[in-house]
Amino acid sequence: MTSLSPILKQATPVVVDHALGSWIFATDGHEYLDFTTGIGVTSTGHCHPKVVAAAREQVGKIIHAQYTTVMHKPLLELTERLGEVLPAGLDSVFYANSGSEAVEAAIRLARMATGRPNIVVFQGGFHGRTVAAASLTTAGTKFSAGYAPLMAGVHMSSFPYAYRYGWDQATAVDFALKELDYLLKTRTAPNDTAAFLIEPVLGDGGYLPTPPAFMEGLRERADRYGIQLIFDEVQAGIGRTGKFWGHQQSTATPDIIITAKGIASGFPISAIAASTETMAKAWPGSQGGTYGGNAVAAAAGVATLGVVEEEGLVENSRVRGDQLQAGLKALQARFPVIGNVRGLGLMQGIEFTAPDGSPDAATAAAVQQATTEQKLLTLTCGPEGNVVRLIPALVVTEDEIDAGLSRFEAAVAAVVGAVPAQVGA
Repeated sequence: MTSLSPILKQATPVVVDHALGSWIFATDGHEYLDFTTGIGVTSTGHCHPKVVAAAREQVGKIIHAQYTTVMHKPLLELTERLGEVLPAGLDSVFYANSGSEAVEAAIRLARMATGRPNIVVFQGGFHGRTVAAASLTTAGTKFSAGYAPLMAGVHMSSFPYAYRYGWDQATAVDFALKELDYLLKTRTAPNDTAAFLIEPVLGDGGYLPTPPAFMEGLRERADRYGIQLIFDEVQAGIGRTGKFWGHQQSTATPDIIITAKGIASGFPISAIAASTETMAKAWPGSQGGTYGGNAVAAAAGVATLGVVEEEGLVENSRVRGDQLQAGLKALQARFPVIGNVRGLGLMQGIEFTAPDGSPDAATAAAVQQATTEQKLLTLTCGPEGNVVRLIPALVVTEDEIDAGLSRFEAAVAAVVGAVPAQVGA
């Protein structure tokens, strides 16, 4: 009998029958509040009626129209809609299927545009699982171990992880920027450095917001040395952080931006955007792909961006994210095993630590499993595996956040043996 690869590990035992909004309905009849959203993909919730309608209509017209062979209307419409929300000056777009593909397209473009070989990434970043993308990933060795040699020309600098260092944020930022300056003097000269690549919020690296001052420091150095600044917005973009783009928490702007995940509510499509001047420096034939910019995915993307705007989902992400973080910090005050709560918008991380401050992966894993028992779906992340991440849909309601907090509290209490107080409906 054929089965899935034994290396694939299921975070939950749930087998879905159908889903709607923030809820997953399993084949065993149980209902689960979904705070995983396909790892931040189903931005408008499961099966939003407008997204479903757009995809159904497009399936009846044309499913696959390879966009360097024949153009199709949904991709033109999606490009126009993206133009309304992209940072100023980024007026040229290339489409692919996945975040990894888009990351590779971005670093290929940066190398071609600058004529330089090296890419600087930051400790804890996750940029994908293909060989080049995994070479750029430092969120854990599981993403890159076992199939060396990896891509050359990648250099890692420190990330301002204030909680890990036991510092305040300003001290951590100052340290990380000094380490970057030292790297540019000792490992990759500025005139050999094509790009800085960073997530506005580390994803698999532990749901750590990148401090605005650090992004602004990167922008200043990129301008000084002619280096391309690439923001990997695969997970943090499309309203996830309470701003349309995660980097908008700062004043820094990118030369190249990468988007995927939430852009089409679950359909596979990704993109990079840059200025026309920069994009034109890509070598002929260096951009392409059979399935990139699929017509059905593009139609879903148009509908998704429409829903995000019409329903005020960026603002909802900010407000509901504040509600979620406030509730989590109240739990932190009651449960010492919660060492740190952080995040932006509907992208919140809860770091579990032992009494001596060391990472407590066992408790995080137990809490994640216990949330499933409480009919709340969550995931873990972080290099140490000691962070539980909460990623509700952008359509999540006040009552659903309260329900999620109550279920999360019950899960923590079940693991650590405390009696929970009421924290919501």
